Amino acid sequence: MIGKLFYPKVFIPVLAAGFCITSLPSLSRPVCAALAEGAKAPNFTLEGALAGKSMTFSLRAALSKGPVVLYFFPAAFTAGCTQEAHDFAAAADQFKAQGATLVGITAGNTDRVAEFSKVECRDRFAVLADPGALTAVLYHSVNTAHQTLLSQRTSYVIAPDGTILLSFTSNNPEQHVTETLDALKKWHNNTTQK
Repeated sequence: MIGKLFYPKVFIPVLAAGFCITSLPSLSRPVCAALAEGAKAPNFTLEGALAGKSMTFSLRAALSKGPVVLYFFPAAFTAGCTQEAHDFAAAADQFKAQGATLVGITAGNTDRVAEFSKVECRDRFAVLADPGALTAVLYHSVNTAHQTLLSQRTSYVIAPDGTILLSFTSNNPEQHVTETLDALKKWHNNTTQK
């Protein structure tokens, strides 16, 4: 799966993000600003788990069914990430009511995503492993304040055509559910009024 990330269309953003990482004077803050609203979301395919069971997630396939709420979090089974998973799990029915696929993605503790999807995500949504933070780099959602690259706490709402409707970065895990759900409802209301 990782080999797919180096096709020419994807290699340039990875190279640019890598340059951004290595050219920073200080590695104590997030590398680059998250992808902007209105940009096209890079496609990816990753392995993960839903309700503790292995699965493969393709952004393209998920978008063919409706919008996607994609949230990056630093590491499974850490305090803030556990709270965020609980909050998203509690709101899972609200996302489903808006026709959205909810998915978490992490570069930290990737060997524990199956357990995390079952225990902390309460079997409500998939969690994807992003070894080496390669997908986080594509989404400019990397935090280099650690010895290894980890995902920055950034959430995206992506329309079925791949357009980013919301790009939200905050270390406060409690805000992510509210922000993504509000953006999704706004998009849904706009599309139903047309």
